[in-house]
Amino acid sequence: MFETHPTFIQPENENIKIWRYLDFTKLVSLIDNRRLYFTRSDKFDDPFEGSWPRPNVEARKYIPTDLPEEGQKKYLDAMNKMGDINKNWPRYMAVNCWHANEHESAAMWKLYLKSDEGIAIQSTYSRYKKSIIDDEKVFIGKVTYIDYEKDGIDASNILGPFVHKRKSFEHENEIRGLISKWPTGDETLDFSKDTIENGVQIKVDIETLIEKIHIAPNAPKWFTELVDNVVKRYGYKFEIIQSQLNNDPLF
Repeated sequence: MFETHPTFIQPENENIKIWRYLDFTKLVSLIDNRRLYFTRSDKFDDPFEGSWPRPNVEARKYIPTDLPEEGQKKYLDAMNKMGDINKNWPRYMAVNCWHANEHESAAMWKLYLKSDEGIAIQSTYSRYKKSIIDDEKVFIGKVTYIDYEKDGIDASNILGPFVHKRKSFEHENEIRGLISKWPTGDETLDFSKDTIENGVQIKVDIETLIEKIHIAPNAPKWFTELVDNVVKRYGYKFEIIQSQLNNDPLF
């Protein structure tokens, strides 16, 4: 189920369009299983996924002025170990990514599809939230893009790094869903075991989630017909739209 969290910033307009670009097999998996796939965070290509920016890391070197002298060494020892501990967290987070945009994106088509046989699910932020019907707790919000050399983030919550990315990814304009599965032991955290293998399947109401399905710009006619037939076979009536991005210009 969707749950609010102070670390996850909500968009001003919850009816903003969001898009998920994927290949045909992933579409079939979605409508067949009625589940959205949340990828384990450390499986993404971005090595900064879940990491803290430099100002936060540098701040660990400074002892709080109100800390008694007898506790200062213990404090610094704990801060020195913080980086090694933080490297573990991406293994226990799973993420589902969407692109926020009022229009389909030529860049996203090229970035996320390996062939012309691809589709884009059109939804809205509001629909995404309402579609989550799984018992698993799901946080959803906007990703904030920062300069990791200069900008710090609120260090009060361990989830902070998972809603921040480097400015070089700003074109993604990402809306992110996240679940966490903490590695709890008897009395403490146990990083010797994984709680997520590669990802997590989250149950969704497909008819709430999907508003329209867009076909890739250069997709052949047979592919459009195939998507339409498969969607109908599963009993859905989503509007299937051929992308107009590569239409001939009028001049």
